Amino acid sequence: MVNQTLVLLKPDGIAKSLTGNILTKLSEAKLEIAACKCLRVSKELAEKHYENLRNEKFYNEVIKYIMGEYHKKKVLAMVYYGENALEKVRELAGATNPEEADAESIRGKYGRITTKGVYENVIHASSDTQQAEREIKLWFDPDEIIFDIYPTIIKDITTHKRIWA
Repeated sequence: MVNQTLVLLKPDGIAKSLTGNILTKLSEAKLEIAACKCLRVSKELAEKHYENLRNEKFYNEVIKYIMGEYHKKKVLAMVYYGENALEKVRELAGATNPEEADAESIRGKYGRITTKGVYENVIHASSDTQQAEREIKLWFDPDEIIFDIYPTIIKDITTHKRIWA
């Protein structure tokens, strides 16, 4: 099944100069990059992205982490697209907990758990198709993605800017 997934190269991955290593590992999946941008993560975006963790004791640390308060203040956000994209990227990323991740996975090779218990696992990959859609629409506007992966409408006829339908 052709699908898509959000991939975030997190601030610790960028601070450790792992961008090339991680992209090389992801290339094993033979998927297309449908969108890519480097950005600073606002508190609003971080909170929306991690809304499912709001009641966890580590929530504030995760927000600080993704915003780059412990490392560089940027994230590389990408949409990978292709046959079984979601499953392939999740397998290459490895388990969320770096200590439980396969040693050859991205998180197994490059991740760590801080003394505060924050998983610095260098990469985010959507967990399922519903989360992928929610996250992709949160991080990207339709015109930033080279494929029409979800329905859109033209909201403003003066600029012809597409928005998520």
